[in-house]
Amino acid sequence: MHRTENIDRMKNMTTEQPATCEVPEKLDLQIQAIHLDNSLSENTVSESNRINEPSLVHSSSLLSQSNLNVPVLPLPYLDVCVLESEGQGTELSMHYPEEKCFNVSITQAKELTSADAVKTALMLELDISNTSFQFQPGDSFSIICPNPRREVEKLLEKLNLSEKKCCQVLLGIKPGTKKKGASVPGYIPERCSLQVIFTWCLEIRAVPKKAMIRALVEHTSDATEKRRLQELCSKQGSSDYNHFIRDNSISILDLLNAFPSCNPPLNLLIEHLPKLQARPYSAASSPLYHPGKVHFVFTVVEFPTCPDRPAPRKGVCTGWLAELVSHMYDPTDGKKVFTPKISIFARPSTTFQLPRDPSVPILMIGPGTGIAPFIGFLQHREKLKQQNKERIFGETWLFFGCRSHENEYLFRQELRHFTESGILTYLKVCYSRDPPINAGAVSPKYVQDFLKICSSDVARVLVKENGSIYVCGDAKNMAKDVNDALADILSMELNMDKLEAMKTLAVLRDQKRYLQDVWS
Repeated sequence: MHRTENIDRMKNMTTEQPATCEVPEKLDLQIQAIHLDNSLSENTVSESNRINEPSLVHSSSLLSQSNLNVPVLPLPYLDVCVLESEGQGTELSMHYPEEKCFNVSITQAKELTSADAVKTALMLELDISNTSFQFQPGDSFSIICPNPRREVEKLLEKLNLSEKKCCQVLLGIKPGTKKKGASVPGYIPERCSLQVIFTWCLEIRAVPKKAMIRALVEHTSDATEKRRLQELCSKQGSSDYNHFIRDNSISILDLLNAFPSCNPPLNLLIEHLPKLQARPYSAASSPLYHPGKVHFVFTVVEFPTCPDRPAPRKGVCTGWLAELVSHMYDPTDGKKVFTPKISIFARPSTTFQLPRDPSVPILMIGPGTGIAPFIGFLQHREKLKQQNKERIFGETWLFFGCRSHENEYLFRQELRHFTESGILTYLKVCYSRDPPINAGAVSPKYVQDFLKICSSDVARVLVKENGSIYVCGDAKNMAKDVNDALADILSMELNMDKLEAMKTLAVLRDQKRYLQDVWS
């Protein structure tokens, strides 16, 4: 029964019956039904509003009604031909023709964190004995890594190219292209297969730039999806682009999953996706301590899920390495025992090195895996001291930080050995997640906190004794916080204002006595 009919009946009943507080049972049921209908309607609207909240695929009502300023459509410039013949296999060194690459065996894998740790840290040992690869403590090297196999397969499936993944690809410049400086990407080997291109050549995890999204618009058939992509690459949609794409590390595969009517051609991806870069890692050993070997340490990076990427992900290189060596450190893995090999090339440092004069005191600051190069430093100094016991060695300070004493204290035994042998003069360790040892006491949580506690010694080593300071780890937060702490220490201990303290740190940098090996 319609609501207007109910109201008419109510009016008639009011005029025909005597005034009373009682409501007829039938009418009461009808009124309840009306209230229930309204409630269901309100819930449906609420659910609809929740579904249509701003997201990767839904815009706000204000943006959806705005006029948009979108980028100029990028000019396509590559001719891409997928042949029926099988693509050639390629040496990984062909992807880095400017580098001398080495194919080396992983001879040891060790888990440095406990099973209860928030993050997993691994130490791998590489055999470089039969190569000309050379390094010194403080150097780093790059690892050539592939994109995750499953993501490559899914992306080829989205492009309707799964059946041609082994086919040879020919690249050339479009005749008459107007793009200035158009060239075939030098990092894609000639006559390689589609699978090689997407596995080893293109950074498929790269966050698509607005120019790429603008190009995707032209290959999207659904009007609603097309409009949303236009918004995401527009000036007016910059906030949405940053929030839903850049901040969530959305990839091209994520976009194609979110916008199913988008079917870009192969040349678009090859033109817009950047080169898959080799990943750099610091050497965590000394060639004097481990001849013919080089060690390195890494944390297995994990990306949590988000509304537009329901499955968790691991870092491209760290996830691959962890899977590659899982049988070497995890007895429950069940994989057949084999010796995995990887390709690397050197990245020698010209500055992040021990002082030539061992009598110079040093301060080392490295929370988490930032401790890696300092293990190499300490190993090297121990061997140098053994070679010449009359040599004078300056103070060595190490400020190390981790979440938990029990679960994430990296190189615990090695650091104990270095302190007991006198190679490491002072070891300062802080735990960001552990409660204070003594109730009511304030314990330093981060390395910058411990620096301030040792402020007089830090100032003495840096200024009065002309020491060197090394910082390794996170560039975004830790390195900045350490720099601020050092400025505060110099300002307090040397009675100078903050500006003068900052200038003093700049002088130390110029003198190569304040050195950083940081990453973002």
